[in-house]
Amino acid sequence: MSASHSPVQRSFTDRLRQVALFEIGGLLLITPPYIWLSGQPSGDSFVLMAILAVIAAIWNGSFNTAFDWLEGRLTGRTADRRPWRLRAIHAIGFEGGLFMITLPVVMLWTGMDWLTALAADISIALAYVVYAFGFNLAYDRVFPIVAGPGR
Repeated sequence: MSASHSPVQRSFTDRLRQVALFEIGGLLLITPPYIWLSGQPSGDSFVLMAILAVIAAIWNGSFNTAFDWLEGRLTGRTADRRPWRLRAIHAIGFEGGLFMITLPVVMLWTGMDWLTALAADISIALAYVVYAFGFNLAYDRVFPIVAGPGR
């Protein structure tokens, strides 16, 4: 498929907005239950979740850009037209990759043993899978991908 036939991708500005809204929403929705369930001090928990959000923001931009590009190349469709099954694969892939990055951080920050940190990180990842699925579906509906001038 030639470059002229590849689908339009999100602009850099749009991607920044998507990442920022995702991370802010995630912090607001996921941090309170984490604090309550983990038994960790709330200040430490909030800082940990903020550190994880920064890591996730970097991963988010990288993963979503690569996934959208690959999907566009393989299917010719834009990310906002992604079918439900592929949305689920996208959310699981995003969180699975992030999980591998964040587990050592959770262990180091909290002082939890490997198994406890694993359970905590799995819980966070599962909550974010559900959140990522819903957020990205809503984001694509509110901010559809629009071809720029000359497209």
